[in-house]
Amino acid sequence: MEIISDLHIHSRFARACSKDITINNLEKYAKIKGLNLLGTGDFTHPKWIQELKSELTPDDQGILWTKDKFPFLLQSEISLIYSQGGKGRRIHYVMLAPSFEVVDQITEFLLSRGRVDYDGRPIFGMSSIDLLENLRSISLDIEMICAHAFTSWFGIFGSKSGFNSIKECFEEKARYIHAIETGMSANPEMCWRIKELDNYQLVSFSDPHSAYPWRLGREATTFETKELTYKNILKAIRTGEGLKETKETEPSYGKFHYDGHRACNILFSPEQTRKHKGICPICKKPLTIGVEYRVEELAARSLGYKPENAKPFKTLIPLSELICHAYNIKQPTSKKCQEIYEALISKYKNEFNVLLNLNDFSNLEPKLVDLILKNRNRQLHIKPGYDGVYGEIIDEEFKTKEYETTQKGLFNFYV
Repeated sequence: MEIISDLHIHSRFARACSKDITINNLEKYAKIKGLNLLGTGDFTHPKWIQELKSELTPDDQGILWTKDKFPFLLQSEISLIYSQGGKGRRIHYVMLAPSFEVVDQITEFLLSRGRVDYDGRPIFGMSSIDLLENLRSISLDIEMICAHAFTSWFGIFGSKSGFNSIKECFEEKARYIHAIETGMSANPEMCWRIKELDNYQLVSFSDPHSAYPWRLGREATTFETKELTYKNILKAIRTGEGLKETKETEPSYGKFHYDGHRACNILFSPEQTRKHKGICPICKKPLTIGVEYRVEELAARSLGYKPENAKPFKTLIPLSELICHAYNIKQPTSKKCQEIYEALISKYKNEFNVLLNLNDFSNLEPKLVDLILKNRNRQLHIKPGYDGVYGEIIDEEFKTKEYETTQKGLFNFYV
């Protein structure tokens, strides 16, 4: 049995998330995407957990089912803000749980430290070690995954408030961490350069703020198992046995791949950032250092190294993005984009099938066909994302250009 999963999602009760996120919409768009297992998202939120308990039926193997037999797994995200090693830390974690009973105990513990009703991704002042120890005291079947591990602001390796290693963060408890989420701005081949990560599984989930298929499932992890059970998924995440592959966006598509300042319209490669000593040439404040730069700082291996036990991965930009670029449409929410998308799904079953398996391209726009094939082969040209701005598909290879000083001041030539 092949399980294509997105186990890091959110509800409509999480900050900056769509009000249209419901169980029904999550199921609907997961099927359209080609997913067959979702995380529930936000199980600590009192209103969302009430909906989960009323709309999903648990089996005796830790999987929750809709009335139409679509499976969910209990999952939530938590934000920790604290100090360790003389530095302020901001770290996000994905939590997986085996049952509603365990979730109730997690929520009870969190309520002893603060509130859970104001955000689907609640914030607490405890350390990563404190959280891990308390989760393990509740159940050894709770899994804690380092979310979007390299993201500048809230990743365990993030440039703004992260650590240089999992060992530095968790000390002697590091052996109880089994997996990191690569995040949209990184992929496995970037992680392979960091020797410590040989000891951890690399998973990929999308962390979407809406249920729509240009967000949901844009990153996913595929498991192979004889039976869909919580323990089989947990075993795969902890040991790699049954973890088949991940689906990743091109890292440059992610919002924190390159360095820069969104407010100043500054986008730098790591080389340019080093040249400018990490300082924005416009406002003279520190740049937001992205994932590519951060991986270079932590890497002990050159690009191209591949561990013997490395899992394969596929690289895909969402189909809606390809449609927008092919037809010169500004947003995937536009009527024209949705009409084209829906026609493709109606004919070819789901998005992953179109992106990965479709061979009959008759009656398709030639430019869209070209983009689909380039997408499969990692040949798309993408202007890198930076400082919270998504990357975007462009027609020619993108190269950052240096700034020049003239009598009129500094000018940005990359736009």
